[in-house]
Amino acid sequence: MYDFSPLVQIGIAAGKYIPVETAAGVPIGMVRDAATGQFAAHAIGMSLNPLTAAPQMLMGAGQLYQGHKALQGIKALSASVATLQATTAVIGVGTVAVAALSAVNLWQTLKLRKDVRQMRVEVREGFIDLKQVFADQGVELIKHIQQVSDDVEFRAHRTILARAYGLFEKAMNRLCSAMTMQDLRSRSDEIKAARDMMFRALSDYDNGQLMIGVGSAAYIRRCECVWAIEQAIAMTYQMQGEWQTVSDRLTALNATIRQDAVATLDKVETTDELDFLFPELTRIHNHDLVAINAWNERIEWVETLSAEEMKQLNASVDDEAEKAESDVIIEDPADDRPIEYSVYEDLKSNFVPEALHESLVYSFSPELRRQGEEYIAERAALESLTALSPRNLKQASPLTVANLELYFAIRDESLAAEEEDLKIAAVA
Repeated sequence: MYDFSPLVQIGIAAGKYIPVETAAGVPIGMVRDAATGQFAAHAIGMSLNPLTAAPQMLMGAGQLYQGHKALQGIKALSASVATLQATTAVIGVGTVAVAALSAVNLWQTLKLRKDVRQMRVEVREGFIDLKQVFADQGVELIKHIQQVSDDVEFRAHRTILARAYGLFEKAMNRLCSAMTMQDLRSRSDEIKAARDMMFRALSDYDNGQLMIGVGSAAYIRRCECVWAIEQAIAMTYQMQGEWQTVSDRLTALNATIRQDAVATLDKVETTDELDFLFPELTRIHNHDLVAINAWNERIEWVETLSAEEMKQLNASVDDEAEKAESDVIIEDPADDRPIEYSVYEDLKSNFVPEALHESLVYSFSPELRRQGEEYIAERAALESLTALSPRNLKQASPLTVANLELYFAIRDESLAAEEEDLKIAAVA
């Protein structure tokens, strides 16, 4: 999960350094000196490139340093929000053309976000001039973008989102000012005021009335904006050293992401939508949730440290801050096609869409997966299939469980049809 400097990596391989883990065995991005047991170095990055999350690296040190690190993360989240909501100008709020989905799929969105961060494209009111960005992708796409922009329902959405993003941006500017204040009470008050602005922006992004009737692709993009702002709010608490509050919000966010992913999948009606969502939701499961959970695990781990260990941690963080070895985010090269696409193409050649759809549902919802396992176990017991025991099913992949459930469901439908035919024949 974590990237260390080349020298530290060599030390780990040689046994000089030992990676630090929580009591549950989760790595937290640090190493100890094998001889002294003292903290020796922090990771310089994460081997993750989330779509909606900004991985948190260093913890400890003074509140001012924490504030600057959190501000870096919030700026990265701002770029994500601008990119994600800008893509809704292609998707619209209802049924969307396949060509339009291809223009703003996971791969294209990652590249577009990189352009936003490197200021190669200008963000105005939280949106980008996509006609200019996609000028070389054909007349049909430009025409589609124009049709979306002319749609009355979308224009209403755009007005609300532009206002909400404006609040979010002003809140971020206010946080920048807060970090220049020397008086701790004034700084804390300014951070709180900025957070209140973020909450107001969040209420617009998370407006349930605006989500009614929205298609799956537009729905997930709006949810992704909500998740990013939720993390920015958590970072404002981190700036104030309120670690328990940060942890509570991250735990709630984890549950929200899972619920929103399942709700998105419930809206899927076509294989084109699944083609768009499968790589993106896989990315969210394998990158975003992992980054958020790692952040939370690290907070909980810090709370278990002794006073002496906290002193060591603070000293090591101060050293890392001076080195400034890397930024918060490690970007994928823009030309590299995300691995999620090749994985999905392989799966599509071997499994039907229904199984792929349900496997995503099961990866986000342990409760729904449990229900699937129970159904399979009951059917397997009727046919004395001992290999499909509850214990074995718990160890199976979500796709295996989904495929087995589909198999037995088809068998049951077939048997029911045969019984109905026999009844009809008997009556005749």
